[in-house]
Amino acid sequence: MKATPLSDAAQVTAVRGPVLDIRFPGTLPAIHDALEIATDVPIFAEVQAHLDERHVRAIALQSTRGIARGTPVRATGGPLTVPVGKAVLGRLLNVMGETGDNGAPLPADTPRRPIHHSAPPLASQRGQTEVFSTGIKVLDLLAPLAKGGKSAMFGGAGVGKTVLVTELIRAMVSGYDGISVFAGVGERSREGHEMLNEMHDSGVLDQTVLVYGQMNEPPGARWRVPLSALSIAEYFRDEDGRNVLLLMDNVFRFVQAGSEVSGLLGRMPSRVGYQPTLETEVADLQERIASIGRASVTAIEAVYVPADDFTDPAVAAISAHVDSTVVLSRQLAAEGIYPAIDPIATTSVLLDPLVVGEEHAKVAARLRELIEHYHELRDVIALLGVEELGREERLMVGRARRLQRFLTQPFFVAAAYTGMEGRSVPVAETVSGCAAILDGECDDWDETSLYMIGTLEEARAKEAARTDTKKGPKRA
Repeated sequence: MKATPLSDAAQVTAVRGPVLDIRFPGTLPAIHDALEIATDVPIFAEVQAHLDERHVRAIALQSTRGIARGTPVRATGGPLTVPVGKAVLGRLLNVMGETGDNGAPLPADTPRRPIHHSAPPLASQRGQTEVFSTGIKVLDLLAPLAKGGKSAMFGGAGVGKTVLVTELIRAMVSGYDGISVFAGVGERSREGHEMLNEMHDSGVLDQTVLVYGQMNEPPGARWRVPLSALSIAEYFRDEDGRNVLLLMDNVFRFVQAGSEVSGLLGRMPSRVGYQPTLETEVADLQERIASIGRASVTAIEAVYVPADDFTDPAVAAISAHVDSTVVLSRQLAAEGIYPAIDPIATTSVLLDPLVVGEEHAKVAARLRELIEHYHELRDVIALLGVEELGREERLMVGRARRLQRFLTQPFFVAAAYTGMEGRSVPVAETVSGCAAILDGECDDWDETSLYMIGTLEEARAKEAARTDTKKGPKRA
């Protein structure tokens, strides 16, 4: 499509924060088309509505400082495009594909791809049952992640979502044959710089693309950042045939930015003040994450839960699209159980004997049943004490507490804060360790021997050392 030359340019007729009204002398640009505002430094906006035969309403993707009525506008003839391909590997980009890492400019011949793209046809997609081994015990046991699937980490503020996603990046990139694309949506500027430095230090940056729309940017930029990251991921999947790991932190901020945009455009709010197009926006994003042919896009998404309310419409809309649901618990975090993953609420469609094996599925079911029974007894224990329980119930409570502590694990990315070296545990070791605790092999062990360790053998060594210390030196 031929772009409108600046000589016959349209003009800005109104500026209300990031919302712009623009008059076109001829044919109106299509919804989602990008517009270039001709200020000293060009500013891009995206068409959101046709007001009448001559006017459109657009949302700016950058600060509107310097825009006045009468400022010329150029229609680009299509949606916003971002650079893709090998040139963007190891780079930090913004929503428009501009570099933000103080590196060299991207080559002029770098291919570009529109951020708006329809999901692949259902007939061309393929289902996935291949399991990722993350090395994180509680995830591998209770919520195995699917290659080519979508997994979401749900939790309120301060329960460890970002740390968990960062550890998954380290675990997967180190043993993952593919490209990683990280979308930072509405997060802190500090976190973006920390992520860039960590990936550089760990030597995985050359196979990673970072795309950020930070919390100090306009809502339009935060709203479109996931689409920019997804377009880069789709290019590697479709054109290069590479497997792609797409990490998004935080998807709730995408919904929140959409809600801000909706309010700025004057749309009537829906449930709990969210935009009326909430379900459609989430579906348009999630349905593009798919496997085609031999290549796949695997998504791991952090989702902030406002006020720990899991019935929030945004949380419900996102959870409807994921294969693995990982729920982080504030109560477990308060008890020092890290990662603070709730073993009851956490689920995965892959936790099936036909996928993970009979023994794995059986151990996971027994563990859930035991911990659920322990939760039922907690009120009784708080009122009367554990001594008032029967012998069998005391035994079950002890095993449940030991299982909770065995599923804790020091993370590599948190070593600077915890002072403990990270652990990565094979799935088989996790299953056999939990089976041993369920069968009563560790009933006489101190709970601290199972806390923040890797395999059961490490706990056995800690218990032996504790016992020797308790006995004291042998007499001559």
